[in-house]
Amino acid sequence: MPKPTIAIVGRPNVGKSTFFNKLIGKRISIVDNTPGITRDRIMFDIDWNGVDMLLVDTGGIEPKADTVILKHILTQAQLAIDSAAAIIFMTDIKTGVTAADREVATMLKRSRKPVILAVNKVDGVGDVPPEFYEFYELGFGDPIPLSSIHGTGSGDILDKVVEAVAHLAENQEEAPGLAVAVIGKPNSGKSSLVNQMLGEERVIVSPIAGTTRDAVDTPLVNAFGKYTLIDTAGIRRSSKVEDAIERYSVLRANMAVERADVCLIMIDAQEMVTQQDERIAGIAHEAGKASILCVNKWDLIEKDNTTTHEVMKQVYSALSYMTYAPIMTLSAKTGQRVDKIYELINEVAAQNSMRVTTGLLNDLLNDATTRVQPPSDKGKRLKIYYMTQIGIKPPTFVIFCNNAELFHFSYRRYIENCLREAFGFKGTPIKLIVREKGDTGNDF
Repeated sequence: MPKPTIAIVGRPNVGKSTFFNKLIGKRISIVDNTPGITRDRIMFDIDWNGVDMLLVDTGGIEPKADTVILKHILTQAQLAIDSAAAIIFMTDIKTGVTAADREVATMLKRSRKPVILAVNKVDGVGDVPPEFYEFYELGFGDPIPLSSIHGTGSGDILDKVVEAVAHLAENQEEAPGLAVAVIGKPNSGKSSLVNQMLGEERVIVSPIAGTTRDAVDTPLVNAFGKYTLIDTAGIRRSSKVEDAIERYSVLRANMAVERADVCLIMIDAQEMVTQQDERIAGIAHEAGKASILCVNKWDLIEKDNTTTHEVMKQVYSALSYMTYAPIMTLSAKTGQRVDKIYELINEVAAQNSMRVTTGLLNDLLNDATTRVQPPSDKGKRLKIYYMTQIGIKPPTFVIFCNNAELFHFSYRRYIENCLREAFGFKGTPIKLIVREKGDTGNDF
């Protein structure tokens, strides 16, 4: 079953973000646009009783805002509700049931989605205060008392969420084949590529940036295999995302990356790699996804026998953290080289799931440390004991040594290059975790 999305919904200042941060165990806020390093994240994978879920923190719903803003905020909230498998409705015991709470409740009832009502800021111990019982009037059964700050009640809420998701899962089927997300800035040709791959116009194509507002899933079966193509709304820089509809287009594009097996990162050949392209590629890179860099609109470029080489050089120079990703020049409009993309999709997906035995890894490690001695500092030399693979998607390795502080970034990069030289890992990032001997850790 696809990983269910759980939306936290409510009016402003009821404690949604505090609850979100408590559940994921860390503080997450909107970050800057540093290419390849950070991404705007208001979603996070969580696990409760063996059930994997994607938790989404939404913006506050404020019905008493200006009419134009109200329209956008209500649309924003509705998009969040529509995309969710279950909803946590947050309220505030200190303010009691407000008119805004009632309006949100009406919206949630129309959605016919499972709703878990949380009454936040019940921070005391013992019996709930008398005003708690007025929340029954919202019509969602027994409210659950919650303290976002202390975390009390969060387990009861997640138990209800898992129960709701398990019930919904009975009639859901796994999407067929590899999930392929087509991502990029607006008007880079994402929908045109999806239509070309499908052989028909299934997605609206327009030169107007932002035409695609949602992430659209379309199954595709051909001689190369089974796929689910995810066409996403163009991702703009945060400063350009001025209306709430586009904010949730960005959210859903990020969510599409989260559930994708392979990301096709669209780059406009006429503009080449922009700062926004760097940020978008960083989303896929940080999520550990297999990726292909698709330089689109190749038919519009004047070419000579050095053009392809120069373009690849420019792309890898701008996306220096993604030199593992293959580059494909194509034209989504004419179909040039689009038929070649499936074999590459299959290849990078397989590389993203590759496993290497511990024996082979340590043979490689012995050879690598013989060729280039581990670094030393003030008479202390790094000693590397062994390496083993602990995960896939992306391939994840843990290396045990005597002193993690001596394991400099440059030597880490050297070991990664040795892994790629020996085993390939084309199209996929690699994650290396350094541990001191005896420190098994629990975060890998």
